[in-house]
Amino acid sequence: MPNQLYPLGKNALLGSLDVSTANLKVVLVDAGAYTYSSAHQFLSDIAAGARIATSGNLANKTISNGVFDADDITFTAVSGVQSEALVIYEDTGSAATSRLVAYIDSATGLPVTPNGGNILITWDNGSNKIFAI
Repeated sequence: MPNQLYPLGKNALLGSLDVSTANLKVVLVDAGAYTYSSAHQFLSDIAAGARIATSGNLANKTISNGVFDADDITFTAVSGVQSEALVIYEDTGSAATSRLVAYIDSATGLPVTPNGGNILITWDNGSNKIFAI
């Protein structure tokens, strides 16, 4: 499946979600235990067992001409099953209200099999960066 913005996340981006100030995080996802759905809205729609690792807040976020970017991220000391996707979400402190923004499954380095070490995610430096609206 190509990378997607969650439709309900797109609605939020056009309304109440300000990605420049929101606490955005990335979760490393086992696609064998989670299937993307355009109806999914919150982190709780991704089973806890499919969430392999979670990043800290994205830093140095920028928006230019509808293109979103941020610093690369590192998942620290990751163990678990092979992971095939990244999901960007707004962290509210509760999985039931943490809004899903983007599903990324075609990126350099995916899939990745954790081995207890760090996993570096280097965002695309092309014209679409992390995602474009």
